[in-house]
Amino acid sequence: VVVLAGSLWGPECVAEYWNRNRLNKVMTGQMENDTEGYRYTLGSNEKLYILSKCISNQDAQGSYALVINRQGPSDREITEEDICDVCNEQLRKMKGQKILPDAVREVEAGAYTAVLYSAIDVLEPGNHLSVWKISLSTDTKNADKSGRMLDAFIDAETGKIYEFYVRTSTTWEEMDPAAMTAAWADYLGLTGPERYESDNPLLENTPYYEKFRFEGIGEDNTVVTIGFYEGINELFLKISK
Repeated sequence: VVVLAGSLWGPECVAEYWNRNRLNKVMTGQMENDTEGYRYTLGSNEKLYILSKCISNQDAQGSYALVINRQGPSDREITEEDICDVCNEQLRKMKGQKILPDAVREVEAGAYTAVLYSAIDVLEPGNHLSVWKISLSTDTKNADKSGRMLDAFIDAETGKIYEFYVRTSTTWEEMDPAAMTAAWADYLGLTGPERYESDNPLLENTPYYEKFRFEGIGEDNTVVTIGFYEGINELFLKISK
């Protein structure tokens, strides 16, 4: 009789108990990483374009913004404690590929400041990247800048250097700007470059420069300038117009 009663009313009682405890309630749980949704990864040319636009619009209202990331790096990004070591590793690579003169010195943590930025396409927020800006500290007055890197924008995930300003004893006549830019493009994995003639040469404060164009997003391009300030012997490669 007991078995008979259980077979008749048992499933109904269990179902009612399950419904009462599960339905119309919000259940939470931790998802595994391998079940995360698709995350679009920007290509090298797209990253360069977005960062270029953000740097160019720092002092103006526009659809691109470069803002300080106060939340700190994610678990995929380089920490402030490691950024100088990563930067030195990249400097060695760039010197090996003849992008930078061999005399450029390594950076020292105590002599540099590092700030994490987010470069964001405001109209398409999914198009963004994080970059570290490394700068020679201005706390020490009359510091010896010879052979030093002064500023650089560094990809917070890959450590690759996008833009840089360095002091060097090498003269502009001893450099091959086209070869250096091609090597830098290969280092970053960029497609291009093509030589670009500016319609406004007054934009530069030096006669020693060459400009190149890279594919950006859509039909837009990124203009890269490699140049040299004589007198202070400063070599630069900038991606902002």
